[in-house]
Amino acid sequence: MVPGCLSQSLLLCCRRAAVAAAAALGTARCRGGPLPSRPLSAAVRLRAPQRPPGRGEPPRAGGGGRWKGVAGGGDEEEEEEDEEEEDEVKEEDVEELLGPSPLAVGAGAQRLAVVQPAVKWGPKKSPLTTAELQIAEAVALVDTLPNWTVLDKIIIPTKNPDKKFVFGKGNFQALTEKIKKLPHVTAVFLNVERMSSLTKKELEDSWGVKVFDRYTVVLHIFRCNARTKEAKLQIALAEIPLLRSNLKSEVSQLDQQRGGSRYIMGSGETFMETQNRILKEKELKIRNALEKLRRKRSLLRTQRRKREFPIISVMGYTNCGKTTLIKALTGEAGLQPRDQLFATLDITAHAGYLPSHMAVIYVDTIGFLTDLPHNLVESFSATLEEVVYSDLIVHVRDITHPETVLQKATVLSVLKNLNLPSHLLDSMVEVHNKVDLIERYKPTEENALPISALHGHGLEKLKEEIEKKILTATGKKILTVNVNLEGPQLSWLYKEATVQEVEVIPEDGTARVKVIIGNSAFGRYKNLFPNSKIFMP
Repeated sequence: MVPGCLSQSLLLCCRRAAVAAAAALGTARCRGGPLPSRPLSAAVRLRAPQRPPGRGEPPRAGGGGRWKGVAGGGDEEEEEEDEEEEDEVKEEDVEELLGPSPLAVGAGAQRLAVVQPAVKWGPKKSPLTTAELQIAEAVALVDTLPNWTVLDKIIIPTKNPDKKFVFGKGNFQALTEKIKKLPHVTAVFLNVERMSSLTKKELEDSWGVKVFDRYTVVLHIFRCNARTKEAKLQIALAEIPLLRSNLKSEVSQLDQQRGGSRYIMGSGETFMETQNRILKEKELKIRNALEKLRRKRSLLRTQRRKREFPIISVMGYTNCGKTTLIKALTGEAGLQPRDQLFATLDITAHAGYLPSHMAVIYVDTIGFLTDLPHNLVESFSATLEEVVYSDLIVHVRDITHPETVLQKATVLSVLKNLNLPSHLLDSMVEVHNKVDLIERYKPTEENALPISALHGHGLEKLKEEIEKKILTATGKKILTVNVNLEGPQLSWLYKEATVQEVEVIPEDGTARVKVIIGNSAFGRYKNLFPNSKIFMP
């Protein structure tokens, strides 16, 4: 970064509106051209499932992610609409926060050397991976980006990747000579979690090209894949710590150039204080905007709870096949899985049916990655919050990946840090995906289900397992009741339960009705209709 560019951009914002420093969405173009603007989906984008023939009305996607076509009180919906209007995030407010970012890598092509520090021993060495596998994942990250090309892969041993130059003196000198012999290289991707601004400056001065760490590359991928306002705001929030770090380094340089003069004329504030205040104001505005979106998502969640649709969160390491599995379970033609890292950044929800024809909602979530900085994970906590309110978690694993054990540990670590209820972790369904690529595969983990989401293998057994867990988690029962067609039982069941089948017996004017019903509704039914015959399966 050119000295002074961050401070100048912040001062410019201060002069114009005293609102915010530039951050957030970069100008990078993604595959297929610029990202199209899409309507806000604060909680989920709900899509209609393929409807089983002859069954009841499925949940349908309504405007702005609201469920339509389901019986409910009009007054309550009007109140909910008023709440939605209060929590609506204004377009101009968001655009103000999502200006060009000083941290944006840029839209041009990059030709990179990928450098992997190989920790041979000590606490920094991971027992579940190797330097070769780590650099392979780094290359996969680069391949996700358009116009980015890997020219060389370099593995260099180190004892402590956290020190100033990352490597020892001899290895650093050898690496520097090798990089300078690559005339077409425009940048180096140093595959460490995050560099300090001082380390970044020293390396760029030594190598004569830009140097990116894992945080920077992943953020750039996020910018390319962000579609909704919420995702873009979360990226802007994730940039704040980097902006602060760069600010300290840059202010130190400016102080030296000015000979110690640190005050802005007439303001009574030092330059550092002014910049920090602007960043704090920007961070507060971003968090307030995200909080409004969180409240809107909470309202949508309450609406789904009233309709008693079970929620199933599908989670896993990035590119493990979550979206492909949801498409296979719901039959939703509009879902287009992509074979790339972090293709999904926003929560989306998709309605489907279980073997008993119970309607459920599958929630597609952001994928996980090893060695993501805490600040980046924390920025997307608003998105991951949806998982806490699920009835069931399906953990999808790419069983063909050489680091599948490490990937499982990464996902479980993040889930535990979300402070999920213990019953959610205990009831989690583990799915081993892509078994079609392994001959005669058999899971070694107890209760793991082998499937191929792409070819449909094992999906019926998975649906049965999901249904069993959902019935336990929600307290729902599948039972048959005998009702008098002239009485109010049938209409009551349609309103308060999920009617599966109605078998009319014309001789005596009754019907046998198969329903899925929750514990509380079942208790009310027995109190209202004590003489009704009930047949448990």
